[in-house]
Amino acid sequence: MQRIVKSTQLTSDIEKTVAEIKHDKLFVLTDEHTAKLCYPLLSGIEPIKNAGQIVISANDTNKTLENLAQIWRHLTQNGATRHSLLINLGGGMITDIGGFAAATFKRGIKYINIPTTLLGAVDAAVGGKTGINFEGFKNEIGSFYPAECVFISSHFFSTLNREDILSGFAEMLKHALIHSEAEWEKLLVFDAGNIDYEWLTEAAFRSVTIKEHIVEKDPFEHNIRKALNLGHTVGHAFESFALETGKPVLHGYAVAWGLIAELYLSHRICGFPKEKLQKTVGFIHRNYGALPIGCDDYAQVYEIMKHDKKNEHSSSVNFTLLAGIGDIQINQTADKELIFQSLDFYRDSVGL
Repeated sequence: MQRIVKSTQLTSDIEKTVAEIKHDKLFVLTDEHTAKLCYPLLSGIEPIKNAGQIVISANDTNKTLENLAQIWRHLTQNGATRHSLLINLGGGMITDIGGFAAATFKRGIKYINIPTTLLGAVDAAVGGKTGINFEGFKNEIGSFYPAECVFISSHFFSTLNREDILSGFAEMLKHALIHSEAEWEKLLVFDAGNIDYEWLTEAAFRSVTIKEHIVEKDPFEHNIRKALNLGHTVGHAFESFALETGKPVLHGYAVAWGLIAELYLSHRICGFPKEKLQKTVGFIHRNYGALPIGCDDYAQVYEIMKHDKKNEHSSSVNFTLLAGIGDIQINQTADKELIFQSLDFYRDSVGL
């Protein structure tokens, strides 16, 4: 099980954790942004003073085989062994690619995630999924390989812009939907224009706990862990579509829009209550705007869905849906016609 640390004293907490993990050499992976903005906050910590620093290009479009090879190359050229330790300092892109680099270098070295974005904290850094994008498909190549420890620190949240906060919040909303009506109601009062960071940190830690409990029960996604895929079949298709059309969007925004379509499917297939559908869709529309897609784009979006890793048969698209908040229905399928109707509902909901 991953150790999750809600850190209030980041420096001393990292120092203590690194000391507890037996290793020979220490390396810190950042992207160009976190190298400038976040690494200086840690560079004075005793074990990090002599660590090797690996810097790659920022943004999810750089979660590539080429950057993965760059990480491997740096580790090889600087004497890393199977007993070395890697710290991933950054958002979801860094924890995804860094985790995969750790999983594959010398057949696996230990690593720590220090997510610097809300999305990274509540999603990518926790649960052990690692990977890279390949041939235009998101997270096409990867492995299950959990970090030794994940730090959740509000220290970084207050530096984020509104869009990055909302991107992470979409995953928190998903966790609430698969967990309980009480948690869902708590999140719907969130005001992105006037953020209470103490409230947000507590909500983020609850969100991480929801995810971790599910991952504990099903670490390799054979059963209940599929609950975490709510919103992601359509969401990943939206994200890949936006990338293909040269207008990339933040992951959490794609998931929020995906939730609209998949809650509609939940209503049609599993009887998810219409009132809760409308309330959730209203919150998403007010905060996330819209990905502009037209009816002519449906076929392209559908083809992307057919490549989704979660599909068990090439002829059908697999979804995690809800019969109610907290009432999870895994391994649901929808035909092309109903999926197109869900895309119609999405467009109507966001005013396209």
